[in-house]
Amino acid sequence: MKRMNLNHFTTVIFLLAAILTTTATGQTALDTRITSVESQVIDWRRHYHEHPELSNREVETAKHIATQLRSMGMQVETGIAHTGVVGVLDTGKPGPTIGLRADIDGLPVTERTPVPFASKVNTEFLGEKTGVMHACGHDTHIAMLLGAAKVLTDMKDELSGKVVFVFQPAEEGAPPGEEGGAELMIKEGLIDKYGIEVMFGQHISSGLDVGKIRYKLGGIMAAVNSMRIVVKGKQTHGSRPWGGIDPITVSAQMIMGLQTIVSRQMELTKEACVITIGKIKGGVRSNIIPEQVEMLGTIRTLDKDMQVDIHKRIRRTLTNIAEASEAEVEIEIDKGYPITFNNHQLTKDMLPALNAAAGEENVIVTNPITGAEDFSFFAQEVPGLYFFVGGKPLDVSEYDAAPHHTPDFYIDESGLITGVKTMVHLTKRYMELHTQ
Repeated sequence: MKRMNLNHFTTVIFLLAAILTTTATGQTALDTRITSVESQVIDWRRHYHEHPELSNREVETAKHIATQLRSMGMQVETGIAHTGVVGVLDTGKPGPTIGLRADIDGLPVTERTPVPFASKVNTEFLGEKTGVMHACGHDTHIAMLLGAAKVLTDMKDELSGKVVFVFQPAEEGAPPGEEGGAELMIKEGLIDKYGIEVMFGQHISSGLDVGKIRYKLGGIMAAVNSMRIVVKGKQTHGSRPWGGIDPITVSAQMIMGLQTIVSRQMELTKEACVITIGKIKGGVRSNIIPEQVEMLGTIRTLDKDMQVDIHKRIRRTLTNIAEASEAEVEIEIDKGYPITFNNHQLTKDMLPALNAAAGEENVIVTNPITGAEDFSFFAQEVPGLYFFVGGKPLDVSEYDAAPHHTPDFYIDESGLITGVKTMVHLTKRYMELHTQ
């Protein structure tokens, strides 16, 4: 083999160094641009945290989001799916149309966190007085997406195509008798109207260290179906139960029967599933066996075939238990949310963007989550990628971190910048891969 000419070798080394330097400089410039919005993102987050609104009631939240997007020079549409907001960044150059989504609703939870911007909002929910709190981190989702919008708008000249910023209401579920959320946005034509061809979404996690990202190919979050069960018996005096049919006792048997469906009938090595009864109501005093009992519950599945099977088993089990006691049962299982499914090819293509945002060592493959997300409706329409961003302080153990949907739910704001970086890097990479 001929010995390489020294001058030629030096030239190759110089060119490689120049390429690496250019790449590193570009990366540093982008990271600097992203970091510069961090304080604004935290301010936004605190505003939304202090002023939460329930599903389909996010009126002031929507107004504030629209104002921020217009200040960035975006085309803005409001009133989508009641209170949704969409902002469009059009680069004026040919390229893909990317959807970036954040949910915006709070929960009927009374806050206990000792932060100066804690929510003091009170309202009525399903006939009961309650506080309102961003107890699932949707305030951080809004702030992180606004931060990404600011960065991407400022670097518009470097992009090709369009970015559609989707601020979605009612992720936690529309009030009874109303439509809402991602499903209603799609029904109203969001995807077709804006020509969205891919969707990205993220969720803050109070149990994941700040600076880290969790993702998974395929099903990452469960399908959810709400269940209403009405057990009808025959009212009698509490001293002589044989004179009637006790729906409370029958309901207790049903609850245990539902649990044995999961523990003894479902193939849990295939995928996890959960049946939970969260509310039971019946009777007015200690010495009256009531006429009926109402139970509310939730069903979580991570496999479509298992979902169909478990619904059949629920109906059969409850019907048979009722018949054995000469009671009657009515069972309602709603349509719910489908499995949140990450498109395999999209996820593989976007992994370098996740690594660029958080560092490869901080990007972790997760097990599927039995929580549910209506981002799943978007991912049924176009390829989607959904992931988790860390919000847990490093000095707090995962065991001690307050769960989502609780009064003590807490997020370390130093983790928000990772969410901004991720949305920016995902947008940039997708455009690079899909712009000719």
